[in-house]
Amino acid sequence: MSTASIVSHGICFGRDHANTLLAYLRVVDPGVKYAEPSIGRVITAPEVRGSGLGRTLMREGLAGCAVRWPGQAVRISAQARLQGFYAELGFSVASDEYLEDGIPHLEMLWRAT
Repeated sequence: MSTASIVSHGICFGRDHANTLLAYLRVVDPGVKYAEPSIGRVITAPEVRGSGLGRTLMREGLAGCAVRWPGQAVRISAQARLQGFYAELGFSVASDEYLEDGIPHLEMLWRAT
């Protein structure tokens, strides 16, 4: 039997009056999905979309990656329709468009400064 290692770290932000999670992302260690650390499963509840919480969450995730893996880039699989959102955070396109679960995606890369 092999031992599983912990490969992801979640960041959650806020809960509403019904204790519903409002935003979440997962950070995946380098070498698991990509050579670089990766951020995935970025989720914001519909009622907080457009509030800036998603940007704040991503900035926190990137800051955590920069501390944990100094100088390393972060690679994501972004929905193509959100390319502009991720570009505002400093990501650049790193692949051609491809389908993931029937949805157009792009690999994007954020380089630590």
